[in-house]
Amino acid sequence: MEITVDQQTHVTVVGLAGSLDAFTADALVSAMGAQLRAGNTRLVAAFAGVDYTSSAGLRVLLGTLKDARQRGGDLRLAGVQERVQRVLDLSGFSRILKCYPDVPSAVASFPAQQS
Repeated sequence: MEITVDQQTHVTVVGLAGSLDAFTADALVSAMGAQLRAGNTRLVAAFAGVDYTSSAGLRVLLGTLKDARQRGGDLRLAGVQERVQRVLDLSGFSRILKCYPDVPSAVASFPAQQS
């Protein structure tokens, strides 16, 4: 799995490419954890490049969501492919995670921070 991080004005976009499974989940836990520890609690996971997710991947998403919300932020998904969306729907995760068609709409869903 390839992971990139793009800090935008008030949101951190974590770009993902490849499969999110038991072999790659730890890398995503590390990347998301580093962002949260740095105070970047408004996260968008760009899923356009993710072609598969397993239960291990779902656990990472749930853990990140809970951690972000405990810190006053949130996790949103962007550009989820149909195959992955089916997994989210069947597992009930689509009722918990907010999904957007693309990164710009996911970023725009976060209100601008007050200064």
